[in-house]
Amino acid sequence: MSTPTKKTPAKKRPFYASFGFQILAALVVGIALGLLARQIGPGADEEPNGLTTTLGTIGSSYVTLLRAAVVPLVFTAIVASISNLRRVQNAARLAGQTLLWFAITAFIAVTIAIVLGLTLQPGARAGAGLDEPGEPSSQGSWLGFLTGLIPQNFLGLGVSGGIDEDGSFSGGVSFNILQIIVVSVVVGIAALRAGRKAEPFLAFTESLLKVIQRVVWWIIRIAPIGTLGLIGNAVVEYGWERLTSLAWFALAIYIGLAIVLFVVYPVLAKTHGLSVRQFFSGVWPAVQLGFVSRSSLGTLPLTQRVTERNFGVPREYAAFAVPFGSTTKMDGCAAIYPAIAAIFVAQFFGVELSVIQYALIVLVSVVGSAATAGTTGATVMLTLTLSTVGLPLEGVGLLLAIDPILDMGRTAVNVAGQALVPAIVAKREGILDLDLYNAPREGLPFQDEDEEDEPRDEAATGSTPTTSKA
Repeated sequence: MSTPTKKTPAKKRPFYASFGFQILAALVVGIALGLLARQIGPGADEEPNGLTTTLGTIGSSYVTLLRAAVVPLVFTAIVASISNLRRVQNAARLAGQTLLWFAITAFIAVTIAIVLGLTLQPGARAGAGLDEPGEPSSQGSWLGFLTGLIPQNFLGLGVSGGIDEDGSFSGGVSFNILQIIVVSVVVGIAALRAGRKAEPFLAFTESLLKVIQRVVWWIIRIAPIGTLGLIGNAVVEYGWERLTSLAWFALAIYIGLAIVLFVVYPVLAKTHGLSVRQFFSGVWPAVQLGFVSRSSLGTLPLTQRVTERNFGVPREYAAFAVPFGSTTKMDGCAAIYPAIAAIFVAQFFGVELSVIQYALIVLVSVVGSAATAGTTGATVMLTLTLSTVGLPLEGVGLLLAIDPILDMGRTAVNVAGQALVPAIVAKREGILDLDLYNAPREGLPFQDEDEEDEPRDEAATGSTPTTSKA
């Protein structure tokens, strides 16, 4: 009889090696550097000083890295997620339940937002120091939304620019995230219908997704550096004084976000027999990253990771629900924010909203959230809401000054909802690994993937989970 090998206890990591600590430290240092850069002021000829330029470059470079990974990540994630449904029993039921709970939570969030907008009256309390309203740089409309679903080319890629006098090309490549989603869904369904002949393609797509997720994971690991630049640049560009004129609007947004994150989501978890404490400890790493990155898609690999490894959602189902949610599940950007912003604009311009118009705000929030498509910012969703309700689009210009600050909270709530809904659906369908959900947290989401992939694979396929791998 062989003697069981005694497992060596894992060495406790120092607090400064914690990803969460690094993010918080970067927030503090970024704010301090931003305030310092504002104190230094512009240089000669009103040019930004060196510190301002450095912070802006660091922040924009990090966002560029995230955007570079969007197209391959979305395409492979959605195709792989649809193909993974073939391995799940009752796949159609799971997909339907996921969509239903996306709609339920969006409805709850937009209802809270309308109540807050009517109670706090942010538009009526707006200060006189607001910038002159102007036309938004981008607009959303139902016609544009529908025509935008039709791909202009494979993956909806476009090139802008031209040839300079010296013969070099100047410009850039743009992409339409809605068209990428449509192409990905069509390719995924076609691959499923093709059957066994498509197996090599699906296997390649899943392998490619793993490679891309590893690259995105490396980008995530340098998030503290990007955070420092983004926060510092936001302080330099907007300053805290700009908040005073929109204080009630910002307060209403963050109260709504806090109610959804700290009241609605815990109540939903509790009513489904899930520990609230475990919910927060499990999802918090993704919430932190969503807050600083301001991108649901950029946070996607970590959101999926905590959904599988902390919540115990089977990998086959999580691989469908989380990527799908990262492009369409936006309680912060598509429910709380546009609803309160629409009420703000109506109050600011003295427009009385009817019951029908409030109903339209609810409809847009529940149905139109795909318009945000997981990218940073929610201007498209806001203009879609304003145009549907018939409010002046110039009102968007009033709110742009503090949008980056609000977008942090919005994305954090988006990410939390994208992880919670799969856990709720898995629990309702009896496929949630409760032992893994209730296991002690040991900082797994921030460990190297090589250390944990294999043990979690076993748990995802339904074998006995080991609680030490929480």
